[in-house]
Amino acid sequence: MDIKVLIASHREYKMPSDPMYVPVFVGAALHDADIKGFERDDSGDNISLKNPYYCELTALYWGWKNLDCDYMGLVHYRRHFMKEPCRFSWEKILDREDAENIFRSGIDVILPGKRHYIIETLYSHYKHSHHPEDLQTAEYVISRDFPEYREDFLNVMKSRSAHMFNMCIMKKEILDQYCRWLFEVLEKIEEQLDISSYSDFDKRVFGRISELLMDVWIRKNKIKYAELSVRNTEGEHLASKAANVVKRKLLYR
Repeated sequence: MDIKVLIASHREYKMPSDPMYVPVFVGAALHDADIKGFERDDSGDNISLKNPYYCELTALYWGWKNLDCDYMGLVHYRRHFMKEPCRFSWEKILDREDAENIFRSGIDVILPGKRHYIIETLYSHYKHSHHPEDLQTAEYVISRDFPEYREDFLNVMKSRSAHMFNMCIMKKEILDQYCRWLFEVLEKIEEQLDISSYSDFDKRVFGRISELLMDVWIRKNKIKYAELSVRNTEGEHLASKAANVVKRKLLYR
């Protein structure tokens, strides 16, 4: 079982030792230097120049277009799937053997456990933290060009939980279907959405929208998935994250 899990990173960082992991230097087209031992996301068919807007998705696009394998996934240099719920440990990161066992059980996709928003829906949380026209444009595009997904989009937006981070591991044929849909949707949103006045932080809009679109696609296509715990190598700085959320809600209220 040939599994390749891309690790999106913009800098040199410690990587898992399991050979199924493939470190990818994202936004490489915007930099002259290489990172030793990393693949570049600007080789072959790529969207490396869009990294400031698409974030880790430039690694996913590169892998989808240029690598041949049975299963493919995406994680972050500081966020990894864990074998079991636990504090972060390099020894507890998901390895090939455990991934193979999950897929042999009949699962098509591995996803992170859902993030829950107790007070707000996904739509209201986004609206109060970012530009509301981002999701308004996404709804317009889906309603116009992908109407079969509209009901699922609206139901996901009303939900209070989601599989976040764009992290996943999928059968390659399923990933092919997902990426064809996802990048076509994002391209059409990009054509409609003017982000010229956005801050650098807000210009990451297409990476953020895609986090919410994954559940739309999973739900619509009734994909059989398993959830795994995700941990940050540096821990979660909850106090500072909470402060930033409050600050942005005041900005976008």
